[in-house]
Amino acid sequence: MMDTLLTLAKGLPLLALGVAAGATYPPVPVDLTTPVQHRIAINSPTSVRIAWNTYQQLSQPCVQYGTSPSSLGSQSCSTSSITYPTSRTWANVVTINNLTPATTYYYKIVSTNSTLETFTSPRLPGDKTPFNISIVIDLGVYGKDGYTIEQDETKRDLIPSIDPSLNHTTIGRLRDNMDKYDFIVHPGDIGYADDWILKAHNWLDGKDGYQAITETFFNQLAPISARKPYMTSPGNHEAACQEVPQTSALCPSGQKNFTDFINRFGRVLPTAFASTSADQQAKVNANKARLLANPPFWYSFEYGMAHIVMIDTETDFEDAPDQPGGSAGLNGGPFGSYLRQQLDFLEADLASVDRSVTPWVVVAGHRPWYTTGTSDCQPCKKAFEPLFYKYGVDLGVFGHVHNSQRFAPMVNDTADANGMENPKAPMYIVAGGAGNVEGLSKVGENVTTNRFAYDEAFSYATVNFLDEQRLQVDFIKSDTGEILDRSVLFKKHDQRFVVQ
Repeated sequence: MMDTLLTLAKGLPLLALGVAAGATYPPVPVDLTTPVQHRIAINSPTSVRIAWNTYQQLSQPCVQYGTSPSSLGSQSCSTSSITYPTSRTWANVVTINNLTPATTYYYKIVSTNSTLETFTSPRLPGDKTPFNISIVIDLGVYGKDGYTIEQDETKRDLIPSIDPSLNHTTIGRLRDNMDKYDFIVHPGDIGYADDWILKAHNWLDGKDGYQAITETFFNQLAPISARKPYMTSPGNHEAACQEVPQTSALCPSGQKNFTDFINRFGRVLPTAFASTSADQQAKVNANKARLLANPPFWYSFEYGMAHIVMIDTETDFEDAPDQPGGSAGLNGGPFGSYLRQQLDFLEADLASVDRSVTPWVVVAGHRPWYTTGTSDCQPCKKAFEPLFYKYGVDLGVFGHVHNSQRFAPMVNDTADANGMENPKAPMYIVAGGAGNVEGLSKVGENVTTNRFAYDEAFSYATVNFLDEQRLQVDFIKSDTGEILDRSVLFKKHDQRFVVQ
């Protein structure tokens, strides 16, 4: 891919003179207030945010809701309807507060052309009921402007889509099994709109292709993300209109520096929850984390027996790959008010976790520092791994590499001697095989601490919180639903506040 990018970069003046390939936009509805690209997110233990896009700005976005599909007796509104240069749509968001925990609600976005949707409100922190989440990373758009079943010779034939003829795909699998998981975690590389220039071979047409791919992807995802909280953080494919190093200045103003990602998710995702621990210092640390959080880049939330942190592996730490001077040459960020804001947030947030309330701690980001291939992010490892170990993170979730991998609990490249039975070090997984235009990545040869690796077809992961001491990770083959790998991590969690 990098050789292709560099070759393309050298030919930019010529390509700019070519004939535009023509991007295929989704049709614009007659009623411009028609909701599209729906997505919801957990906002607090008793609230969610409902977000959607429209083809005109709304003066007052509103959502009607209730616990019966025939009686939507409550309404919540906002004035949040924003857009950016080159976007055809406005992003709208409404917060629904004071929800009864773990309860089915029905909602309808106020428009002359909207449909009834449903969601289940969050579980309160400390609820020890088992639950399951889906991990979907590096997920791209399906279709002639993305990738299609005609590309089966490169294993790109199982591309996510909601088309009934393509049921055996990652999105199809998630759509058909929504009763089996509570929410989706997607840390980065969302839609792959920035790969349009490589397909179009035309720089000038890139801005239209970028927007068309973005709209199409979120329309394809909407049947799921309208009903299941969709918790994201950034990847390298959110940074700019393309991945050609040191050329982001050529992108339109609305298609660089994570603009669409910020516009789409910045007002939707939470900061950090107030601590429900009885410990006063935990409350102080949680409040500090809340002040330092910077959604959609870094934030945390709690759900039942889990504390989940979303981090930004692209910017805002020393030698971060996507920020100015970084190895990716994408010139994004920084987004904090000072260089260590994200790391200070992470430390305060992890220090606030009371394991008697939320025994499991999961941190998700895009770039891994443990992988069987060569795409390991060493600056990420230097920045984040010491905090993971110090505060006893149980599971690290990453993508970026387009396959599925599971590693032994480990620290400093060394497997924990206890293995999966009460290790001190975090367990790591890579779940980047969901499917996108770039296809799959070969497993590679760095297998010393690897316990599972799969690159033969598209796949994704689930994390099942069985009880306070057992966590199960499954890797699932997208086309058949076959469980490719299953592992169970046991942790005693007999220490309220972990500091190692």
